[in-house]
Amino acid sequence: MKNFITNGSTSKAAVVVGVAFITSALIVTLVDDFLLANFVVPGDTEALASDIEADGKHFFFAAVGYLLVLVLDVIIGLALYVVLKPANRNLAALTAGLRLLYAFTLIIALLALAFQIIDVYGYASIKLLGYVFFALHIFVLGYSVFKSAYIPKSLGILLVVASFTYIVFYVDFHLPETLEVIIMSTMAVAELALSIWLLVKRNRLPVESR
Repeated sequence: MKNFITNGSTSKAAVVVGVAFITSALIVTLVDDFLLANFVVPGDTEALASDIEADGKHFFFAAVGYLLVLVLDVIIGLALYVVLKPANRNLAALTAGLRLLYAFTLIIALLALAFQIIDVYGYASIKLLGYVFFALHIFVLGYSVFKSAYIPKSLGILLVVASFTYIVFYVDFHLPETLEVIIMSTMAVAELALSIWLLVKRNRLPVESR
């Protein structure tokens, strides 16, 4: 892994980002839509507490799936550093660091919940803190993409816009359901668009000058 971070090619890192993100998106859909609602993304904490109490088996599988997603987030963060460092090492490091902060915060929350060190309300509070790190990561990622000169600026703008939509997790604006769906879609589309672009254009990415 250390060799990949220091000497890995941008094309291979682009593939890692794309495959890892698409895989994690599929697992998130499975966990939050079919196993345990409100577990991955902030939502109805009381309903989540009831669901966990009612079905321990689903909680176990959801926790394992979510832990895998967070491991993939760590991998994505490190691969993004490799992709972005030809443009600006400092921005690349900040981008990766914020994603790692998000992932490790949620891993701690998940393990603490699984071992009953905290209750579901404590988990929800730590999860929100993690999403603050994630929103900052998406903002810095968007800015890094915008400044890179080799990734379309439109993707950078989309990511920056998406970073602000995470405010719906922190403040209850009582938005219409349709608008909430649009906001959630913006979050997903921003990262998905970047991942697909990296997969398709991976061989056109620059190599860091030494």
